[in-house]
Amino acid sequence: MKLNIRKFKLKDEEEVIDLWRACGLVVPWNNPHLDIQRKLKVQPELFLVGCLEGRLIASVMAGYEGHRGWVNYLAVHPDYQRRGIGRSMMERVEQLLLTMGCPKINLQVRKTNQGVINFYQEIGFRDDNVIGMGKRLIKDEL
Repeated sequence: MKLNIRKFKLKDEEEVIDLWRACGLVVPWNNPHLDIQRKLKVQPELFLVGCLEGRLIASVMAGYEGHRGWVNYLAVHPDYQRRGIGRSMMERVEQLLLTMGCPKINLQVRKTNQGVINFYQEIGFRDDNVIGMGKRLIKDEL
């Protein structure tokens, strides 16, 4: 079984959102349809999906604003986790960011999600000892 990593296509939208739901990534304050629409307007080439035997089982969104790269919505369907798929998705997006000249990637993980924190530590990420802060400009509640 070989993972096919490719750019997101519009026809993938419902499958991607189903994947995000299965992974617990859809929250009331982020409308996944709007998140996809916004990503397709800014660096859509950094929105990837992973397919195995024709089934969409993984996703990752990335961005680079000239200072740092960011990763969002890394998801691997629960039935396929712990098989190196998340690592493969991250390696691909890291290569894309490197070709853009990106020197460092940042990401945010909820403090309560220890399994995901462990995953990122295993692939080389470290706690930068900073506080993540945000300010919502648009309310996208579902």
